[in-house]
Order: sequence, then structure tokens, then C-alpha cells
Amino acid sequence: MTVDPSPDLRPAAGEDLSAIVQLERVSFDDPWSAASLAGELGSGGRIVRVAEASGEVVGWSSTSVVGDTADLLRVAVAPTARRHGLGRVLVEDVLRGAASAGAERVLLEVAATNTAARALYAATGFDQIHRRRRYYADGTDALVLERVLA
Repeated sequence: MTVDPSPDLRPAAGEDLSAIVQLERVSFDDPWSAASLAGELGSGGRIVRVAEASGEVVGWSSTSVVGDTADLLRVAVAPTARRHGLGRVLVEDVLRGAASAGAERVLLEVAATNTAARALYAATGFDQIHRRRRYYADGTDALVLERVLA
């Protein structure tokens, strides 16, 4: 599938849950459960968005905003849609949404070994501010990244 670099971005809805569950399963070694994902969709403290191309959900993001700080919790892109700029589109959408919600900065954690995600975050203006040793279940370190919003 060739994905339009400007897919339709919209708030996630209940009917998107099964697609988001599938994206989780193919994107993460330790995916969130369907119940947790349903909670994300129902949480008033979250900005949950999906990217849709040709009527199919091909990406999703979840962000929490508390006060002046946003936490980018998840970004996932379908394997068939990767390497077409969709990850960047989703991250930029998160940045706009966080700023609109009053955040002055966005934080996230990424596995130190996830070079593709680290490159994406560097390209979208994130800087490393901390390292959490053995953060993930497999013992991998997490890098804490920050993007200050203008």
C-alpha cells in the first residue's frame, strides 16, 4: 500500500478500537490490551487520534496533557504504511494538539535500541533529557525525550 503523506487525521472513536488493537499487536513487543485501549478512547484526559487512508486506519496516537506538559504515550503506524512519512505526520499532529491544549512541552520515552523512532523524534525536534536504565521488561533502557513548544 502506498500511503498518502497527508492522510485524514481525526479523533479516534469506539469503532476504531479493533484497528487500534491490531496496530498495537504488530507494532509493539508488549502491546496494550484491548481493555486498556478502550480506556484510552474513553478517557477525557487523552487526545487519541487516528490516521486513515482509503478508509483504513493506518496509524494512531495517544497523548495525555496535564497542565503545561503533554506526554506522548503511543504512536503506531501499520507495517504496510511505514516509510512514507506517516509517523512524522502523526507526531506533528500530536505537537499541534498538545499546543492547542495549553502544553508548553511534550515528553516521551523511547527504547534506546529503537533507532527508527529515535530518528523520527530527532527530526521532529525532540532532545534527550534523561536515560532510564532497564526501564522496559527486557532490560532495555528508555530515553526520555522532550520537545519544547514555541
